[in-house]
Amino acid sequence: MTMSVPRPASVALSSAAGRGLLLAAVLGSGMAFLDSTVVNVALPHIGRDLNATLADLQWTVNAYTLMLAAFVLLGGALGDRYGRRTLFLTGVVWFTVASVLCGFAVSPGMLIASRTVQGIGAALLTPGSLALIQSTVRSEDRGRAIGVWSGLSGVSTAVGPFLGGWLIDAFSWRWIFFINVPLAAVVVAAGLRWVPESRDAEAAGRRFDVLGAVLGAVSLGGITYALVEAPNLGASPAVLVASAVGLLSGSAFVFRERRTAAPMLPPWLFKSRQFTAINVVTFFLYAALGVVPFFLVVELQTVAGYSALVAGVALLPLTVLMLVGSSYAGALGSKIGPRLPLTVGPLLGAAGALLLLAVGPDTNYLTDVLPAATVMGLGVTLFVAPLTASVLAAVPDHVAGIASGVSNAVARAASMLAVAALPLAVGLSGKAYADPTAFDRGYRLAMVACAGLFAVGGVLGWVLVRGGGRRPDAETRVRAQPGVGAQAPAPADVPEPPASS
Repeated sequence: MTMSVPRPASVALSSAAGRGLLLAAVLGSGMAFLDSTVVNVALPHIGRDLNATLADLQWTVNAYTLMLAAFVLLGGALGDRYGRRTLFLTGVVWFTVASVLCGFAVSPGMLIASRTVQGIGAALLTPGSLALIQSTVRSEDRGRAIGVWSGLSGVSTAVGPFLGGWLIDAFSWRWIFFINVPLAAVVVAAGLRWVPESRDAEAAGRRFDVLGAVLGAVSLGGITYALVEAPNLGASPAVLVASAVGLLSGSAFVFRERRTAAPMLPPWLFKSRQFTAINVVTFFLYAALGVVPFFLVVELQTVAGYSALVAGVALLPLTVLMLVGSSYAGALGSKIGPRLPLTVGPLLGAAGALLLLAVGPDTNYLTDVLPAATVMGLGVTLFVAPLTASVLAAVPDHVAGIASGVSNAVARAASMLAVAALPLAVGLSGKAYADPTAFDRGYRLAMVACAGLFAVGGVLGWVLVRGGGRRPDAETRVRAQPGVGAQAPAPADVPEPPASS
């Protein structure tokens, strides 16, 4: 492949090219984000149709998330090297083919395998969607573009239960996967028409850390398997071996990334205190965000007796708030810095999770669901855009793919581990998802745990995240890294923030 010099980021958001680029980026990432939530609504139906256990349903969610978390970093690096548009569109097509396979699944095993393949496609397209904006849209429009991307991509996550519920009730759970086909057609057409190619010119000589990607996947897979299967198998050899393999692979991954000349997860990124802090906060917030829909939509259907559509509509306030408010939250974060939004937003999320304790056998939507969804929606709207913008602002533009990949990997790993661990922690296993009494008891414990995760994220946002922001070129510079032929950016020494920030 001929390496071309990347053009400077100069596309105006108000231009036809800017709007077309944003359309492709939002719809592409929206497919992956929507799929991560729409499946939750279908879990009771999938369980009945395919005679699945709770562990099968957990793997239906986690097989996708595992591949996304394990390979999203590699997807970002491939995009930086071979072209962000090329990898983005490749991921869209891959994801769509796997979605069709999911729709035709006839057993839990086939569905889980197809979801695994689907997760790899998501790992290719997800970091590319945001990196396209970061590397192509001109700097003065970038904050607003990221805010719009965050809001609309977040809306696709929130609208998943609503859309999925309608498709399930009107047709079948299989249509939650088939719907990706027309969406992908629009993304590919918009991408080919309006999205310019961009790449990191310095990435041509770098090697890919395939071993690091494999070790990361094995580590997450082993730990997840142990957490999911422990309720059914106990301290069996399979669970103990999976735990050992997961922990040893995780240790080998850390060792590998610190020693190799071309790491998948560059250690120098974490020399930036801001980058590290924001990813720590991301872990706690997305752990909570992964668990809430997993438990809530099953609670509404199994315990409260809601249909799939009504269970999805229950989260509509969160959707509307993110649609209306995310761009403003992005602008606010750019103006005042991420610290306050990343404190107040998570605390509102914690309050919303506690309000969801009102959901039960005699749930009234107006008094038990609407207030909780509204409060949580305000909190999520407040922190999502600043979280995304600030993690990218902590690194130079030419490694936007890697930075986006790190952020996505942290978010997906957090969600996956939380979905794997919390059912075990609250005593759910087997086919408890179909038992109203057992599931209701576990649901209440899970909402308290989610409130705790949100609250910890908010406290860490206040304690660890810097109050104000600088432009990336003011906070970073390029240094030669020991043992690396190419120049790699590292954080510059920066003064401590004022005590009042």
